[in-house]
This record gives sequence, C-alpha cells and structure tokens, in this order.
Amino acid sequence: MGPMLVIMAAGMGSRFGGLKQMTAVDGAGQVILDYSAYDAIQAGFKKIVCVIKKELEADFRAMVGDRIGAKCDLYYAFQDPHDLPAGYAVPPERVKPWGTGHAVYAARELIDRPFAVVNADDFYGRGAFRALAGFLAENKDEHTHALVSYELKNTLTENGTVARGVCAVDEAGYLAAVTELTAIRGPADSPSCSEDGGRTWRALAPDTPVSLNTWGFHQSFLDAIGAELEKFLREDMPKDPVRAEFFLPGVVNACLAAGTDRVKALPTDEVWHGVTYRDDLPALRAALEDMRAANRYPENLWA
Repeated sequence: MGPMLVIMAAGMGSRFGGLKQMTAVDGAGQVILDYSAYDAIQAGFKKIVCVIKKELEADFRAMVGDRIGAKCDLYYAFQDPHDLPAGYAVPPERVKPWGTGHAVYAARELIDRPFAVVNADDFYGRGAFRALAGFLAENKDEHTHALVSYELKNTLTENGTVARGVCAVDEAGYLAAVTELTAIRGPADSPSCSEDGGRTWRALAPDTPVSLNTWGFHQSFLDAIGAELEKFLREDMPKDPVRAEFFLPGVVNACLAAGTDRVKALPTDEVWHGVTYRDDLPALRAALEDMRAANRYPENLWA
C-alpha cells in the first residue's frame, strides 16, 4: 500500500509576503511543493494529502495539484478554523489559523495508514523522504514515531532570522524534547538565537539538531492531537484568543513528557532551502539549477 504524506500548505506566509507556496522556483513554473511531492513519490509514498484553505482550492489545483495528482493518489483536506472539537468556537476577533497541529487534525479523516508530515514551503532533500518512508515501512510500534533532524548550519538563511525546533536527543537516538526558538540567525559557522526580541543573543552549536516539521507518525498519534487540541482550547487559547497557536511539536512534547510515546531521531546531512523571505528566492533557484545540472532532477519533474 505504501506510506502516505501530509503536506501542510494552508499557512499565510506573512514574513515572505503573499502566498509563497504558489511562487515558481524554476523556469518550468514549478513550486517547492512540486519538489517535495516528486521526492516523496521517488521514495515510495503512494498517497499525498495537501492541507489547504478551501478558498484556494481552484488555484491550488490549477497551479500544482493537477500535475501531482496525475502521478499519485492526491487528496485535499481543508483547514477550517471552525473545525474544532464539540463545545468550542472561534473567538469573534480571531483571523489567524490555528497552527500546524490543527493542520494535521484537519486531515484526520483522510489518514488511513502511518503517515509523514512536512511543510509546503520547505525544500527538504530526497534523503529526508527516504528516511521517513523507511521508518514508516519498518516500524510496527504504534507509540513510536520519527523526526528527521537537520544540522542547524544547514537550515539558515542570509536574509533574516528563522524559527526552528531545537531537539534534545538522548544517547539511544530518541527525542527528549523539542524547544521552539523563533529567532535564530547565521552565519552558518556561528549561529545564535534571541529569546528577548533581539536585545541579547546566545551562541548555538552549528551541528545542533533541529526540527523542520519533518515527522513520521503512527495513526495512533491522531488521538493525541485530538486530546491536546481540546486542552489547548480549554487552557491556552483563552490567554491570547487572537494569536495563540496549536503547534505540532507541542503535541509531541506532551506525549514525551507523559511517557506514552517516543520519537526516533533520523539525522540527515541534507541542506534545507526555503523561501522564508522573498530575498531567499534567488539562492533557492540557483541551488535547484545546480541540482538539475548534477542530474538530480529533470527540468520538468512531471513530464
């Protein structure tokens, strides 16, 4: 049957400006999501679910979905802010989406097997998808999941700060916790982070393992997402109804703290490329051109 992939593509892309998931990154008009889907299919994924906003469905299908759907089983899940557990409602002043945990929650009815999760606007490298496909095919423990961990130095941009989940990994290679840092900057050989709005910075090791939301989950994890979403809406959302977000790593941390689940870290030396900022586009396009010249990708992925 083959594993399935959930691609989270409903984000606003506020720092980039505009819907960055739809921005062409090569001469063929392909977007980052094309490359992720292509790499996933090459790695053995048979089913892909794209989580999008309902109002973007027609544009999404025309610009990327139809060509991907010709090569695999492609489905759509719609991240609707009103899709909440019974008894909860969207605050009247709320505009912001609920976050990555809610994006996976939105796909719950389409998830029928072990599944991977990635962002739509990050280039991960085929090695990440191969690692996830291998884990999902081999893992039989419904309470053991996986994370592809990148070296921090391979995930930075020259054009501003990035948000990364810094991973604490034990001697056996399992995740102890993920700490979200929202302001990490380069250079790659001496990165640093700020936790006070840029007033002070502390150094981070270049090889620090970080999360880019490249997860592999057993279906049982959907129960944890549902339970933690209710807890978030009951306890955390009322503290900041306009901006509070339900993050996927928060669900993972809750499971780790409770001792109910464990997460295997799958290290990779792949280099991340993305469009966190509009000025990242030239470097991304140049990197993809180099990969095509090295015969890693054809000019038209779907020909």
